[in-house]
Parts: sequence; C-alpha cells; structure tokens
Amino acid sequence: MITTLADALAKQGYTDLTPVQVAVTDEALEGQDLLVSAQTGSGKTVGFGLAIGPTILTEDGTFGPAGRPLALVIAPTRELALQVKRELQWLYGLAGVTMASCVGGMDMRDERRALDRGAHIVVATPGRLKDHILRGSLDMSDIRAIVLDEADEMLDLGFREDLEFILGEAPETRRTLMFSATVPAAIAKLAKSYQKDAVRVATTAKESQHADIEYRALSVANHDIDAAIINLLRFYDAPNAIVFCNTRASVTRLTTRLANRGFATVALSGELSQTERSHALQAMRDGRARVCVATDVAARGIDLPNLELVIHAELPTNAETLLHRSGRTGRAGRKGISAMIAPAKMKRRAQNLLTWGKLDATWATPPTADEIKAKDEERLLQDPVWSEEFNESEQEFATRLLAAHSPEKIAAAYLRLYAGKQSAPEHLSDYKDGPQAKDRKSREDGPPREHKSFGPSKWFSVDIGREGKAEARWLLPMICKAGGITKNEIGAIRIQPNETFVEISAPAVPGFLKSVGSDMKLENQGTLTALDGPPQLGERGPRKTKRDYDDGPKRGPKRDYGDKPQRDGKPKRHAPRDQAAPPPSQQESVAAIQPIPGAADDHKARKPRHKPERRDHGEALTEKRGKPPYKGKSDGKKPGGKGKSGYNADSKPRKPGAGKPGGKPAGNAKDTSKRFVPPGGKAKPRKGLGKGGGAAPRRGKP
Repeated sequence: MITTLADALAKQGYTDLTPVQVAVTDEALEGQDLLVSAQTGSGKTVGFGLAIGPTILTEDGTFGPAGRPLALVIAPTRELALQVKRELQWLYGLAGVTMASCVGGMDMRDERRALDRGAHIVVATPGRLKDHILRGSLDMSDIRAIVLDEADEMLDLGFREDLEFILGEAPETRRTLMFSATVPAAIAKLAKSYQKDAVRVATTAKESQHADIEYRALSVANHDIDAAIINLLRFYDAPNAIVFCNTRASVTRLTTRLANRGFATVALSGELSQTERSHALQAMRDGRARVCVATDVAARGIDLPNLELVIHAELPTNAETLLHRSGRTGRAGRKGISAMIAPAKMKRRAQNLLTWGKLDATWATPPTADEIKAKDEERLLQDPVWSEEFNESEQEFATRLLAAHSPEKIAAAYLRLYAGKQSAPEHLSDYKDGPQAKDRKSREDGPPREHKSFGPSKWFSVDIGREGKAEARWLLPMICKAGGITKNEIGAIRIQPNETFVEISAPAVPGFLKSVGSDMKLENQGTLTALDGPPQLGERGPRKTKRDYDDGPKRGPKRDYGDKPQRDGKPKRHAPRDQAAPPPSQQESVAAIQPIPGAADDHKARKPRHKPERRDHGEALTEKRGKPPYKGKSDGKKPGGKGKSGYNADSKPRKPGAGKPGGKPAGNAKDTSKRFVPPGGKAKPRKGLGKGGGAAPRRGKP
C-alpha cells in the first residue's frame, strides 16, 4: 500500500481493512476496470479511494500541482457526494490533494472558479457534472480514473443518459470502477459498454443478512403508529436515529409532532435547499439534533457515526429500499437496530418485504410505558455521574440539601427532575392479532351489553366542527394525548357544524387541564374552551342526499288533478298472455267516443282504441325510384314555387338556375325537399323544428 495512504488510515484509527477494501487493493487488480458489489456500510468509499491511488498518485505517493482533474467520482445524491468528498479529503490529505465538488443546488459560479484554480479529484452528481462539461468549465482530457458510486441508484433515478454522455466524453484510456450494493441487468449492460475487461468483485453475502443489524417488526394498531415511534425513541435513547417516511408531507407532519414532544429533530427531504440539508446532517453529527425524519433521499450512503436506530415509520416500496434504509446503521462494525412499524392493515406487506429481502426479523409489540420507565431507571443507575468526583461547591450545596430535606425526598426530587427532561411515554392500545370480527359477531348473538352511567362530568368545546372535517376517530386520540387521559374518561362527543362538544369525567378534569396547559391548545389543531354546563344542541335534521347537492333545476310539486272518475265496464288495457283480448263491441266503441260526464270542457273526445291500418306506399315508392330528386320547396306550395316573400326556406334569394335541369344546386344542408312525400300528402314541419324548408315531412292522411 502507498505510504501516504497507509499513514492516513493509521491516523484515522484503522487497524484492519474490511473485506471489500482488501479485495479492491489486490495488486493483481491494479490498473484494471472493476465491477464491485458489497453490503451497505462495508467501507466502499475508502475502498475505491485506495483502489485508484496507484493510478492518480506519483511514485512517491503525492500529487503534483493542481490543474486539470485526474479522477472523477460520481454519486447519485448531494449528501452522498459531499460525504465522499470529506472521506477522500482525509484519505489523500497527506498526499497534498486538492478537492472540488460539482453538486446540484450549490452556486455554480463558485464551482467554476474552483475548477479554474485546479483540482486533483472532482466529486459530482450527474446532472451538474454534465452542465459543467457542456459549458466548457471542466476539461476531462487528463482523467485517469472514473468511479461510479451507487451506480444502481443513479440508473433508478433516471441518470442513464447523463452517465453515458459523461463516459463518452472521458478519455478511452481511463479506468472505470463501478461500485454498487447490487448488480442488476442494467448495471451489467452499462459495464459491458463502457468498461474494458472488467473484473467482477463480489463480497455480498447473499445467504445471510447483515450481522451487525438487528431487525425488529412491531405490530401496532392502525391509530398507534406515531405513539409507537415515540416509545421506540424513548426506549432505545440512541445518540442518533433516523425515521424514514415515504412522502415529504409525512416528513413535515412527523417532524412537527416529534419536536412538540421535546425531541431534538431535523428534517431531510427533497423540498429543502442544499444548505438546509447540509445543516441538518451537520446538526446530527454535532449532537445538536438526535432524530432525523427523512425520505428515501437519505437511504443511500449517509454515514452518521452514532446512528444506532433506524425506524421505518412507513414501509418502503421494495425490499431493496428496506436494505438500504437499514444500512444507515450497523456500519463499520458498529451494532444497530432496524425497526419496522407494521400496523394491522400493512402486516402482510411487511411480511412480504422481509421474505423478499431474505431477512429474519423478530416480531413483537412496541415498548410499553412501564417498560420505558424501567429502562429510564436502569439508565439512571448506570449513569457515569455516580463514579465521578465532585468539587467543593457541589459538595457544600449537597450538605445544605441534606440539612433541609431527608435523603429519600432528595432522591425522589432528583428522579422527578430526571424524568421531566424526557418526553412522557405513550400508552398504546392492546393489539389483538386474531379474528376480531368473529368475536364481535359472537357478542352480537349474545345478550345486549349493559351501559354504565358515566357519572358527573364537565363539557368542553373545540373550535373544529363538521365544516372543518372533524371526526371522532381522530379527535378522541388527540384529546387523550393532549390531556393525559384515556378514552374511559371521555363521554359523549357531539360534532356540530363549526364546533365540537366533548364530555370529560369530573375527577379527570384537573389533571386534564394541567396537561393541556394554559393556552388550551390541542397539538396546534384546535383550541379548547370550558363550558359552564351541558351544551344546547339543536336538531341535526335528516342527512343530506345527492339530490340536495344537485345544482340543476328543482322539480316543483306534483299537479293535483283531483279524483279521477271511475268508469264501469272499461275494457282492460292488456289481455292475459295466454289469450288475446276480444275486439270491442259496437256499443262499447260508441260509448268510448261519447263525452264523459263531469270532465273538463276542453278535453277532447276519446278516440276508438283500435288503430287504423297503415297505408301501403309500396307502389308509390316504386314509382319514385328512377326519378331525379326533387329540388323545389316543401312549404305547401307548388314544386318550384316561392314563399310569401319570394325567398326560399333558408331566407336567401333564389339563385338563378337553381332547381332547373343543368342548373347549379343550392347545396343547402337544411333543404328537405329531397325527402319522400307520399302522393296526396303535403310536407308538414317536423315537431319541434318549426315551419319552413328545414321541417320534416309528415305522413298523409289515410
């Protein structure tokens, strides 16, 4: 190994190399292209840093003056690129390296000035690197080695065209090293196109999971997800923890929730600027923050030295993402815990993810409040403060305390102060993994449940109602958490259009008001107001239907026609299916056309029920065939005649020659003169279209 690099490793505290680092530094692989796959947290960054050392360093293990870059490292995300830059900075620090970065979200002018001054190694993201190449601010003519870190992730993010462009612009004599946790078909195809006789190096143990990560799957009720996360953070009390969510909105909501509960929390998602994301990670490294709520943007390459706990608040989309999320802990030989929150509705999916990822997880329930309190007492007894020596001022104050109070009282006060610095644990619902619907059915078959009297109570109002989408299913847990009570202390919940009334048991009211606080706020979502007595609730009225929300015309009341007269001897309208109705007799036909006594004068006489036979126009149709179409008007005048004003039906002057043999046809689409008119009949306007040539003809009278 090169002396400067060996000294840098010793200075950093390295005693042994990891398997992937040993594999890529083999002298037999010097100068060759590599395709490397290894587990997350196995030291790939230092590994490819050592692998490209003989290619870019001089014989004495140092760099010459900085000019055009000699090595190029490409990473999928900004955080990973900046982290790689920090790792290579201390690894090549004794060799006199000059580093530069080209990362999206940073000032491009500063990056261009740094490239103009010269750099030995450039770390970049694909999109920004392509921009610098197109603008001419990055000269790749001296590139000797290119490293693609997390190559599979870059392809998943859609950087294939950018990578092909960058590799096409690099010299053909360069070395190309691809590092990835997995090697799918797309990576193999890219390696075959842009690598020369690449050597495959695989250190991933496919048969067994990461030995330094303990996987736990926690079954919770659907409404206890946030409570389970809080209890996990309190139970393990890790120096650094990451809580993964699937969306930016979930990150924002959960960050606010944890911050309100007293956790030092930062957020990390794609909607934040690069400066905000860098400050968030730096706060985690400095100890100013202990919990990071992030999307999958932090699932690759992020390395926090004291990260001991990873919580999957929302299950990932595939097993590969689960492995990369969990790989943020258990790095470089350190132990870690990966906890999956598996609510009842997502339990089957959680089991599938573990099966697809070939992971063996311990199924359990989240820590309870009693377990957290016991863990706090254990940590208190093992605190290093008991073995430290105290100065004179501290001992003097301790003597004064002993003189004023008993030792038992002092110890109890210290315990209360110690517990007050931590967030209170959550009380979880009992999770039942069984056929609960069957149990409910059996209860329904039995005797009715007896309802006990709620007893004395006090009413409160919340300024959220039905108009604000208020529902008891989320109001109840919110009130319980804010007031430190259970659902047994809550009676009726009455949701009104603009407010909600809540009944709370009288013995629980003092503790409830103390927990809520003087501002009477419920997680910044509602304001409580104490009432002097029971609320005066009006009638709710019937539930609205779809017709109430219809903006169409309203139907008026039905017209009252009075009592219809009864007719004796009226023939039935329909005969039974098995026999035909007999024809009406002559007397019945005569009676049918007589005026009905008592009917309105304007009612017309009823016509006989039998219909006249239709006239057969077969001969007329036969005669019509073969004749030229008729082009005259059909307004009741003679063929070829004009209307009253001398115009055609379309209200335009008749053109000369129209309708004559050899003349120019009118070409009016509304002209219905070509339609058949039975002999002896007149063309009458169609119903609803009015009079004129655009009207439809009617049949002639029989």
